[in-house]
Amino acid sequence: MAASSLSMSWPAIRPKQIMSTSFTNSTILLPSFNNIRSSLKDSSSLANSCSERRSLLMAAGMLALTLIPPSSALSKEASEKYTAFVDKEDGYSYVYPSDWREFDFRAHDSAFKDRYLQLQNVRLSFIPTDKSDVHDLGPMVDQVVQKLVDNILASPNQVTYIKEIQERSVDGKNYYTFEYQLTSQNFSVVHFTTIAIANGRYYTLTVGANERRWRRVRNKLKVVADSFKVFDI
Repeated sequence: MAASSLSMSWPAIRPKQIMSTSFTNSTILLPSFNNIRSSLKDSSSLANSCSERRSLLMAAGMLALTLIPPSSALSKEASEKYTAFVDKEDGYSYVYPSDWREFDFRAHDSAFKDRYLQLQNVRLSFIPTDKSDVHDLGPMVDQVVQKLVDNILASPNQVTYIKEIQERSVDGKNYYTFEYQLTSQNFSVVHFTTIAIANGRYYTLTVGANERRWRRVRNKLKVVADSFKVFDI
């Protein structure tokens, strides 16, 4: 398996403000975010059918750790602390902490959370797209990410601060993982979100925790973000 990575970081940016870069001045072709919100709402109607096959997916996940290659972020020692979730029907997989429990997260295909700390969770959703790779979204990665955070991942009253963006390539599939903080009047959370495109779908996996606990659990949650993979169906 060949894998490569690119890491970028920058100072805090103002909420809802798109940063300019020296990459290019061309316009980024993004999916309509109004369509994204509509698709996410529509997908909630699939919750019942998804739950019917969840037990089968969990069983498949018990065996999936043996399929994770040595170059993955999940080491042999760490694998004992994580459980694999594999959705062969929808073409994706990831791992989550073994003591987390499944829960329903509106408009998401799968989700798991800490049994005591609800803000500490991972969830995955996808929407249709005519793109075939994340690179098709445009060369200005910071604009793509900023629009996604501002329009989809953050609430209107939250201040956004993107800390870092990383790119990786595994088995011919490209991924972007970004770390960002969302702050409102009463609390602050930090997330990793990983995006990928395959099977005519735009996949988004998000894992996060309360900002006060972030330093303590960051490395643990980064394993989850880096384990996310898509495959052809």
